[in-house]
Amino acid sequence: MPFTGKATYSAAQDLPELVEDVSDIIGIISPSETPLLDHLGDGERSAANTIHEWLEDELLANTDTVNQGSFSPNAQDATAITVTTGTRFRPGDVVRPWGSKEVVFVTAVAANVLTVVRRYGGSPASNLTNGQKLLIIASAALEGDDAPDPRFTSRSRRRNYTQIFNSTVQVSGTMEAVRGYGVTDELEYQKSQRLRELLRDLENSVINGFAPAANQSGGASVRRTMNGLLATVATNQFTPGTGPIPSGDGSGTDFSEAVLNAAMRTVWEGSSARIDTIVVGAALKRRMNMWMAAWRQTSPREETYRNLVTRYESDFGRCSVVVSRYLAPDTALLIDSSRVAVLPLAGRSFHYKPLGAAGDRTGGLVVGEYTVEVRNEQAHAVIRGLT
Repeated sequence: MPFTGKATYSAAQDLPELVEDVSDIIGIISPSETPLLDHLGDGERSAANTIHEWLEDELLANTDTVNQGSFSPNAQDATAITVTTGTRFRPGDVVRPWGSKEVVFVTAVAANVLTVVRRYGGSPASNLTNGQKLLIIASAALEGDDAPDPRFTSRSRRRNYTQIFNSTVQVSGTMEAVRGYGVTDELEYQKSQRLRELLRDLENSVINGFAPAANQSGGASVRRTMNGLLATVATNQFTPGTGPIPSGDGSGTDFSEAVLNAAMRTVWEGSSARIDTIVVGAALKRRMNMWMAAWRQTSPREETYRNLVTRYESDFGRCSVVVSRYLAPDTALLIDSSRVAVLPLAGRSFHYKPLGAAGDRTGGLVVGEYTVEVRNEQAHAVIRGLT
């Protein structure tokens, strides 16, 4: 005979005596990863001022360029050569015009005009051209000669600014007292959530931050903001098919191994840096994964398909690949991570600061103050206009 007793479905889901079944696990979908901060790690020191400064130096240059449109009597026999920066040369320099087998010997320097011996040591003749690179091989001194005039470089001071990141947390007395699903302490939960958001903002600022054009140190109505990596790198700004960077695959802008390698080579040629980190968005990361597709092989027993590049190695650096949500989809950021440090202002790492009680509520401020030190901006590069 049919069942006529009381069942859970007797009043649908409205029986008051049934205990609700709500999971104690709270699902959070919003992205909060900070892959670049994780890769760079904690700074070894703290900033001591809201204006953080550091010193940079460089060796005397051993290259220059020809700055002369016409030559007398001709480009092969001219012995008076105008260069861009005459102070880089001195009598006794052995110089090779780039791209040729000829060696010239400098006998005198007057401002930006060099007097030279062409085809020095029987080296083959060549025609000089305007803009041609000149490599100073070395300087030869006379035995027993007087000491030459001293030469030196001047150190330069670079700076960035600290930026305050904060978020207010406030919970009513009643909210703290009641029982909730998935959370044993509402105040602690809110602290954790706000900290995740601030770490996300810090990562975004390290990449995309920009300082104001005036009053960078801040004021009563001016908020301090830091310069991020993209705002700091000025020398090595590349696009496919321009300057030393070849065209990419496809329409000429596809991110190819040749484009990446050319950028790394250019940084290597102009500095002592070793690019070790490549930061890209999801689309360019997928493009990098496909570089190896033609060479990948799988056996009949293989049950896992793997199409992933996590490291890239070339003659000019061994690089970890970091995928970031906060980089423009057409941009690749190449950095020497040994020259990048994310620093808190001393005593101002992210922390919770309770605020005075006001009424029936408890609250405080999650706050931190940070800057990013990007030493030797020539050691890093940005490639834009990629697909």
